[in-house]
Amino acid sequence: MNPGARMVLLGRQGAGKGTQCVRLSRHFVIPHISTGDMLRAAVREGTELGNMAKAIIDAGGLVSDDIMIGIVAERLEVDDARDRGYILDGFPRTVGQAESLDGITSERPLNMVIDLDVPRELVLERLSARRVCRDCGANFQATGTETGQWTCENCGGDVVQRDDDTPDAINRRLDLYETQTQPLIDYYGKTGRLVTVDGLGSPDEVFDRLTKAIEQRL
Repeated sequence: MNPGARMVLLGRQGAGKGTQCVRLSRHFVIPHISTGDMLRAAVREGTELGNMAKAIIDAGGLVSDDIMIGIVAERLEVDDARDRGYILDGFPRTVGQAESLDGITSERPLNMVIDLDVPRELVLERLSARRVCRDCGANFQATGTETGQWTCENCGGDVVQRDDDTPDAINRRLDLYETQTQPLIDYYGKTGRLVTVDGLGSPDEVFDRLTKAIEQRL
């Protein structure tokens, strides 16, 4: 069995983080922990922090750093993460969150932070071409040759472009990501934990680069 690892994966939306997190989770036998997963699990399990988050979400608010950090701390104490490690996806998003993460992982610190680097122009192109099934949520890529109504090959539902996948909306999200994340990349770079991996190429090529980078660090 591969050794475990404790790591964070950073990267722009559309860089392929989700696909690679699933593959890395299987390869290193570690849980893939995303912000959304943690929130949903805490709410579903009815933990004190989960109930606090649910009340905020139901009221249309944003979950505060304090609650989010508490939920992360709870998740990282579960046996699978304690014993094997984890790959964090979507957290931390700011230097403040990163400093808090360092505090709650002081006994079992991060092995590394990976920045999956894909140029902004390519990410914009990928996300602009993304289509999603209204019913099952499956993702597809438009090629420009589609005619008429697009039907999902999995469930038969309508395949549409999300409202937030227009170029203007994507650029706003990318601007926000870069504003928040560049200081985070600088923070991890200064502490010697950052490894930048080229995210261009096929999923297999990118996965090969990622596993080599992680194995070298471990």
